Amino acid sequence: MRNELFTIGPFTVYGYGLMIAIGAFAAYLVSEFRAKRLGLKHELIFALFWWCLGGGILGAKLLYLLTQLKEIAADPSILLNVSEGFVVYGGIIGGILGGFVFCRIKKLEFLKYFDLVMPSIALAQAFGRVGCTFAGCCYGNDTDSFFHIIFHESKFAPNEVALIPTQPLSSGLNFLHFAVLVFLSRRVKADGQIAGFYLIFYSAGRFILEFFRGDLVRGHIGALSTSQFIAIFLFLFGIALVIFCGKNPKLQKGSLSDNENKDSGEDSE
Repeated sequence: MRNELFTIGPFTVYGYGLMIAIGAFAAYLVSEFRAKRLGLKHELIFALFWWCLGGGILGAKLLYLLTQLKEIAADPSILLNVSEGFVVYGGIIGGILGGFVFCRIKKLEFLKYFDLVMPSIALAQAFGRVGCTFAGCCYGNDTDSFFHIIFHESKFAPNEVALIPTQPLSSGLNFLHFAVLVFLSRRVKADGQIAGFYLIFYSAGRFILEFFRGDLVRGHIGALSTSQFIAIFLFLFGIALVIFCGKNPKLQKGSLSDNENKDSGEDSE
């Protein structure tokens, strides 16, 4: 795999950046389409997208820096590198906080929009992991298995070594995650449950995949990687969210508190 896809004059198109851009655009389009079907305020999705994206980038960068405190103390110039070094969980948490603030400002029902965007987040992550495959970051452990990937020009992964293909595996799981969440969105009984299922499924998958990762620049807390440690808490929070929302009468689909759907007169997905 090559990260530098092609160059036009002084402009170089990188596979990682291209896949991130495609994932973000796809997430926006899907969110706006589903907002129209759900009778939500689809005209606000573009602004919501930028709030979530901004919060996600900031959160991903901050969590990465927290995992690199020793290295930063030894070499503060790491702080000047703004184009590399992000942690997905920081992006998820930051994006959720950005969306929450936006919904509070616009006086929107947060859990409805939380449910709306989380399948799209899974879709964006799927394209993002394709970008990781181009770049060679987030690579797997050495393997003797026939099921492997070999990088030749990566700045991150060891080249000419058979590695567990963690990036394609993660991408495939995220595409599946997106499809499952969209399927469940037509069947859950309460607002907030799709967001809870996202946290459950993603955290479980990420916790397991971390055992097969070979890149060491991720931080560790005891025997667990930083992502595994966070995954435990988000997994439990996801379960609690699904149960709490399912038992709260005010959050039930079709309840009288469902003002936006009732006022719009449109069918739910």
